[in-house]
Amino acid sequence: SEQSLKLEIMELQNYSLVSEFVLYGLCTSQHLQHFFFIFFSGIYVVTVLGNLIIVVTVISDPHLHSSPMYFLLGNLSFLDIWLASFATPKMIRDFLSDRKLISFGGCMAQIFFLHFIGGAEMVLLVSMAYDRYVAICKPLHYMTMMSRKTCMGLVLVSWVIGFVHSISQVAFTVNLPYCGPNEVDSFFCDLPLVIKLACMDTYVLGILMISDSGLLSMSCFVLLLVSYTVILITVRQHAAGGVSKALSTCSAHIMVVLLFFGPCIFIYMWPFSRFSVDKLLSVFYTIFTPLLNPLIYTLRNKEMKTAMKKLCNQHVTSH
Repeated sequence: SEQSLKLEIMELQNYSLVSEFVLYGLCTSQHLQHFFFIFFSGIYVVTVLGNLIIVVTVISDPHLHSSPMYFLLGNLSFLDIWLASFATPKMIRDFLSDRKLISFGGCMAQIFFLHFIGGAEMVLLVSMAYDRYVAICKPLHYMTMMSRKTCMGLVLVSWVIGFVHSISQVAFTVNLPYCGPNEVDSFFCDLPLVIKLACMDTYVLGILMISDSGLLSMSCFVLLLVSYTVILITVRQHAAGGVSKALSTCSAHIMVVLLFFGPCIFIYMWPFSRFSVDKLLSVFYTIFTPLLNPLIYTLRNKEMKTAMKKLCNQHVTSH
């Protein structure tokens, strides 16, 4: 009996002793991995630099800094730097290694940052749509409705919602018993994949995850669609010249929204079934969305381009 007690204790000690996870990465081909290393390194550098330039431009230009739209855009770029950085550098490094390992703590940190930044960005995109709604539908009340205090409040709310959402996800994931399989079929620790590795029935947790991540994604997505629909209807009733301008602005915003929310909704609304396309979708919202935001929101914007040229000229003349 003493022997069986020892065995039981050993089994209990081993029960949650997964200290690291093995990531499958994007692909197994050696040639493709070398190509991806160069490709994603380039994308990562461009993404971080692009978003950093937007943040610096908004901070350094008094006109942009005092404008609600650019203040929110600067915050979006700040979030995008983090969204691009929570998993991409590790993925790039893993392209050159045979065994793609991540510690238990590192895995939980990836889940936390993905949901924290992702949740905050979803709410911030809704705030940006609200800003455009007020600017187009209630122009006379714009400066009072979108005061500095309101903008700060919207940004704070987005961070708080992101944090609460993330903590609620990680809290139950970190305490699950992980005792056996430790292989994650992705290039980062994604919540539906990690939960499946727990040594217990995770059906209820899957439901919880749907009601949390799925609900946040869907509600923000619906709010965005409604606000852009109202904007387009309002503009259509007014001058024809404004329609094309509003359409080009809104279509760009809607494109970002679809690229960001589409994969999130797809992955988190169906957590029980894995699709081969999931990995590709993960690449979209963690790597390509942070790259597209500066391109879509900045390169189409005259004020932003002027401010960037001014900043560049100041930097050149100061040297």
